[in-house]
Amino acid sequence: MKRSQVVGMPTPRVEGEEKVSGQAGYTADRTLPGMLWVKVLRSPIPHGRIKRIDTRRAAELPGVKVVLTGRDVKGAKIGKKIVDMPILADEVVRFIGEKVAAIAAESEDSAEQALDLIEVEYEDLPSVSDPLEAMKPSAPLLHPDLPSYSGLLHEIKEPSNVFVHLEWKKGDIEQGFRQSDVIVENTFRTSMAHQCYIEPHVCLVKVNPDGGAEIWASTKSPFALREQVGTALKVSPQKLVVHPSYVGGDFGGKGDSNDIALCYVLSQKSGHPVKLLLDYNEEFVAGNPRHAAVVTIKTGVKKTGRMVAQQFRYVFDSGAYGSYRPQGFLVGAHESAGPYRIPNVLIEENYVYTNKVPCGYMRAPGHAQGVFANESQMDLVARELGLEPAEFRKINFMHDGEESPLGHMISHVGVEEALNKALEVSGYHGRKPKNVGRGLAVAQWVSKGGESYAFVRIDKDGNVTLSSAVMDVGPGAYTIMRQIVAEELKVPIDSVRVQALDTSKVVKDTGVRGSSSTRVHGSAAYEAAKKAREEILKAASELTEVPPDQFILQSGGVTHARAQKKMSFAEIVRAKGEPIVAEGHYNNMMDGPESSTVTQVAEVEVDPETGAIQVRQIISAHDTGAILNPMTHQGQIDGAVVMGMGYGKMEELRADESGKIVTANFGDYKIPTIRDIPVLKTVVMQSNTGSGPYNSMSIGETAIMPTAAAIANAVHDAVGVRIKSLPITAEKVLEALKSR
Repeated sequence: MKRSQVVGMPTPRVEGEEKVSGQAGYTADRTLPGMLWVKVLRSPIPHGRIKRIDTRRAAELPGVKVVLTGRDVKGAKIGKKIVDMPILADEVVRFIGEKVAAIAAESEDSAEQALDLIEVEYEDLPSVSDPLEAMKPSAPLLHPDLPSYSGLLHEIKEPSNVFVHLEWKKGDIEQGFRQSDVIVENTFRTSMAHQCYIEPHVCLVKVNPDGGAEIWASTKSPFALREQVGTALKVSPQKLVVHPSYVGGDFGGKGDSNDIALCYVLSQKSGHPVKLLLDYNEEFVAGNPRHAAVVTIKTGVKKTGRMVAQQFRYVFDSGAYGSYRPQGFLVGAHESAGPYRIPNVLIEENYVYTNKVPCGYMRAPGHAQGVFANESQMDLVARELGLEPAEFRKINFMHDGEESPLGHMISHVGVEEALNKALEVSGYHGRKPKNVGRGLAVAQWVSKGGESYAFVRIDKDGNVTLSSAVMDVGPGAYTIMRQIVAEELKVPIDSVRVQALDTSKVVKDTGVRGSSSTRVHGSAAYEAAKKAREEILKAASELTEVPPDQFILQSGGVTHARAQKKMSFAEIVRAKGEPIVAEGHYNNMMDGPESSTVTQVAEVEVDPETGAIQVRQIISAHDTGAILNPMTHQGQIDGAVVMGMGYGKMEELRADESGKIVTANFGDYKIPTIRDIPVLKTVVMQSNTGSGPYNSMSIGETAIMPTAAAIANAVHDAVGVRIKSLPITAEKVLEALKSR
């Protein structure tokens, strides 16, 4: 397609001016007449029975309108897929930080004071914080009623702390190992990590007399929110109207609805709108962070370097509940075998209950853990064979039209091209100073599907309005949609207005997820704009009796080339007598068929006396589709690389033996700052095979996936020690150097 000055050009964010000027409306900014503030009392113990809870003194405090305990919502559970989390602790608490009681009061101070007046007596129960220990038959059973939960991924006859067990197979794994000349097995560990969005969880709920509700929330999935809350409270989801609000960051963590369900009950009982705003201590102790994992990989290879068999065993620490995963499992784990040709594969995933904070989705869920392990393993296998890591990977890369490790046909795989470019730009094979190392890692992302509606309206004044129920959580969905509409209607981008719709105006929207915004929401906007264009041409044809194909769209109007006759959109709509309204609907839940691939090379310097690691530069080479907006495209890459570096080098939501989070503030939980960011170089190779508009592909999550492994491989190259657990800290490196 020939690009205009719209698609393919750097375009500032449509909401940018509102955000930097402070005019953007977030849920935290919104108030309603008579609004009450909500505060929650959280469990101080990891596992126990609630023997007694006395709320009388709290209820008598001036300003307090409602005091709620688990008795008031007994049996009400909520979850994205697996419904196992009570709205308030129902007789049993399962982690330090679980909600035990809630207060709705006229002021935040009154609500806080009331919490201190609630008396709770607990009976301690045995707890377990290590997922490997939790899998043992002798471990305390955390969910005795597990077989009765709805949303389970498979039948469970006997309750167990292992509540999800999945297997993905291709070929014959045992035969593959028998055919192998060399077998390498290693175990890797990753830690919990928080999404660290700027805006914490917040919601505002106003229940109407008919049982319906008006909801404002920092959420990426308003329609999923309706389903979760409606199912938990036995309210028709259609009666719940979720209003659009700006979202101050997501990274996968803004899809749960437990707090909204709680606020619904408080609003219903008080007759007032209620608002709950978490502080960041609550975010750390009771949010939904990235899962910690133990990943064991066994790889069988020929002496030539060709992989014959690979076996993964994942143990994911789910925390106390499994309710925060929209599919019930992490979609990326089984895809982390990478863009390799492997005839025999077995991937086993286990999700285990422990007495820790429940975990959820974070950018590249399952991929980040799996790619760290797999790409570290690739280096170790290569070194075992005496092969250079890049060459070992090239021997085993997939190519266009070949099977993935799980047997899926991938139409486009540009991983070798990305690897070659990364090696070239990074000077990977060049000389380097002492204690400086370079490490590479590769990954692929198979595009995700979804469903979305978009509308384009052209009014009597010729104004073009794009509307959708998408909650833009940061990637710039509306900016891309706006560009597409401007491209198709041949109007300046500034002339396209954007309107965010509440959930009553649209049938469904799967929300921003899995790097699918451009493919799903962009395609809906493309369909709407294309239909609007057809309607404009049809109306112009009827007015002039000239065939539609003889008109061209230009500068907010249509032109008949030979007759030099021009009509503006406004003139056409006024003559038609009604606005032109077009609906675009995209519904394709299938993944792929193409993959967006990345190779990263990290260069690090290690101080052998302290173990301190300085990341000097990270090169990212991507093979992806058409770039619709270079500005936001590069922003996605840079942000993901820095997040991946934080995950690899410093971030750890650490819990003690009781499961208590001990890094519950930004003084203890470290994320990269501007001083940590190394030189970042990006090379993008565009193809025309993407499943998004104009052959675009996913980009939002690919760059985070290989970073931790690239750093681990670089540390090994620099000083010869292999760190198999994240984060890769100076302490771990120094200990490894000493023990060597």
